[in-house]
Amino acid sequence: MIPSLGALIAVALPIYAWRARGRQYAIFTAVMVLISFPMAVVLAIRLQDLVGPVVGWLFVYGFGAAGLHAMRLVNAKLRPRIYRYAVSLPGMALQALGAISLPYFVVMLPIRGVLWWTGAEVTLERLVWLDLLPVVVIAASIVSSFTLRREIVRFDLGGEGPDEIRRMPVQRHRRRAPTIEGRPLRIVQITDPHIGPWQPIHRLRNRLEEFIAHDPDLVLLTGDFLTMEGNGTPGCLTEALAPLRQMEGRCFACFGNHDHEAPEEVRAAMAANRIRLLVDDGVVTETPVGPIQILGADYHRGEREERLAELFEAHPRIDDHLRILLLHDPLHFRDIAKGEADLTLSGHTHGGQIGLVSLGLDWTVLTRSRWPDHGLFGHGRSRLYVHRGTGFYGFPLRIGVPGEASLMELTLAER
Repeated sequence: MIPSLGALIAVALPIYAWRARGRQYAIFTAVMVLISFPMAVVLAIRLQDLVGPVVGWLFVYGFGAAGLHAMRLVNAKLRPRIYRYAVSLPGMALQALGAISLPYFVVMLPIRGVLWWTGAEVTLERLVWLDLLPVVVIAASIVSSFTLRREIVRFDLGGEGPDEIRRMPVQRHRRRAPTIEGRPLRIVQITDPHIGPWQPIHRLRNRLEEFIAHDPDLVLLTGDFLTMEGNGTPGCLTEALAPLRQMEGRCFACFGNHDHEAPEEVRAAMAANRIRLLVDDGVVTETPVGPIQILGADYHRGEREERLAELFEAHPRIDDHLRILLLHDPLHFRDIAKGEADLTLSGHTHGGQIGLVSLGLDWTVLTRSRWPDHGLFGHGRSRLYVHRGTGFYGFPLRIGVPGEASLMELTLAER
């Protein structure tokens, strides 16, 4: 039954998506199906044999929920809580389980082959229980996808840094932070909330209210506010950001890549909540530690280095002003000349999503890539802070990389 159901949904979904919403959504659906369904079917069969028929029925429910969730995205919008918990979350969890099972079975295949070839049947039978590992991993991922790590993050601005872009140390305090000398600049960064099934409106509102209780000097939003469901729900972002209305004059934002899917919705939400949206634009604002020049870079798919150069040329550095750049994608920190911005704030990577951050280590799957994944990086006298984000897009694959709810306290060394 499970293979037949999986195959039926896998074939029917892209066809339905093509007829109901067009080619682009059909391709998106087909890719999601290919990534998740085949290995989910294999895992379902193995776990049903191992644990019993109840597991098979749970997978049947999961496949049905995944199919219904994808079908309803033809008319994407935020659904009631009961629908999210009964359909969207189990359906997307099934997709995540199938996706994570693929590398697991690829790794295990040669091991099982060698054991079978050598006749080590007892060892082979014992390894069957390892097939529960993807389920354990996804269960842990779902838990971390619902949680944020609340921290006070401290580092210095100014002073010489490395000649090449490199990670730099940062202080993270999860409980009471030690007293520091002088008055730091206090910043709350909001990035990648991705309002949708996993990050509903009320959750973002509650987090913003927590942040405001710290009375930050600046609240800086670095893009990717919505998902497909959020895009299809007019006014949801306006409602979610409402707590920031009382912070007028201290809130500034830039676009992320997903914001170009519903730019007018994002613009309307920012205007309604008195948040200054900087789209290749700049502004000067006063803070308790002095005047600060804030630039906001739009997200461009091409000619990004040239666009950043135009932004800096249009808004030259002002003497005795700290200069902060809001840049959604941290990859393009490398396109900024040393010293052009004192601090660049980015998101986009979701902290790498899979890594060992929960264990106190910096490593993630992006560590060896071109992308700065999370934390503090230096390039000469310039600094980049990559926030892990408050949400994620799509199914839950935050494994060992919790979301971030941090208050930044920056000491201003001589620049």
